Amino acid sequence: MDARGRRLLVRADASTTLGAGHVMRTLTLANAWRERGGEALFVCREAPGHLGDLVVARGHGLRLLPPEAAAPAQDALQTLQASADWRGATPLDWALVDHYGLAADWERPWRGPAARVAVIDDLADRVHDVDLLLDQNLGRQATDYDALVPAQARRLIGPAHALLRPEFAVRRTDSLARRANGELRHLVISMGGSDPGGATARCLAALAAAPALPLARVTVVLGPQAQTLAQVRQALAALPLPTELRLNEPDMASLLASADLALGAAGGSAWERCCLGLPTLLLVLADNQVPGARALAAQGAALSLGGPEELPQTLVPALQALSEPLRLQALSRAAAALCDGLGAARVVQALLDEGPRREH
Repeated sequence: MDARGRRLLVRADASTTLGAGHVMRTLTLANAWRERGGEALFVCREAPGHLGDLVVARGHGLRLLPPEAAAPAQDALQTLQASADWRGATPLDWALVDHYGLAADWERPWRGPAARVAVIDDLADRVHDVDLLLDQNLGRQATDYDALVPAQARRLIGPAHALLRPEFAVRRTDSLARRANGELRHLVISMGGSDPGGATARCLAALAAAPALPLARVTVVLGPQAQTLAQVRQALAALPLPTELRLNEPDMASLLASADLALGAAGGSAWERCCLGLPTLLLVLADNQVPGARALAAQGAALSLGGPEELPQTLVPALQALSEPLRLQALSRAAAALCDGLGAARVVQALLDEGPRREH
């Protein structure tokens, strides 16, 4: 079964304060949907860093909502109005929402305009009126949503469904093969598209203060929403190691595959690193990242450093521990076992398996 002639509406936001994660992962899903012959429209709120240009560059439709935030029901009405010309008189196949501020009050108005409704959730903290729910987090159980979604709703749970761009699966075999020696030389630091709280510069400051480092070079990645470029450049200059700064890196999969260790946020990018078997030191940058960091550490797939304020105490001991090849190799194997990079294809297949439905 393919998606030819089928339509998917995506409601997700990005900004310099929200970060890029919601739009980037739904964009991956929309790309996979289009590869099966479907069509997608994104509805995003207009804000600095909304990533609408990237959505259009990837060949999808885009409608921008006014910059002022709206209550969920009003947001649903705005989305319906903004997409009316694209939707026409025939119900969409799917309306999908990926937004921490939207839940059942947004989803109910789509019963009718869309044959089915889906949500991507990471929190399991609010009620949804949907036909399908995706939570790609490690440690989540389907039963966590028993009181939060209709009993008949399909639940896709765990990192086997993580929405990764296809290049990560392409690089997986080579990346895993090069980790056989357990060498620790190249560290990549990437804190996400907006570098929340200036976490990158704080990591570099902790490295610069270390008496000795078992590293040969450091690469720092900053995303398009980062407002911390000046601070990062200054911190890089103080680091007694060869360094490289990459802005808006176009091939993150190749960069991570070339690294021996990552220092990164405990968010959705964790699954990119797991797919490549890249050992990771996790930094918790938001409360909702705490469960994921704990679950990854419990599985032996990463070491958690806590929050940025804990870096002076946690970073150097972690680096020293991972200078032991067997420890580094064990982290790599555990990480690679969690995610193979094929999640987007699995989610698209689940959307297609549900089939069209026109009654509500």
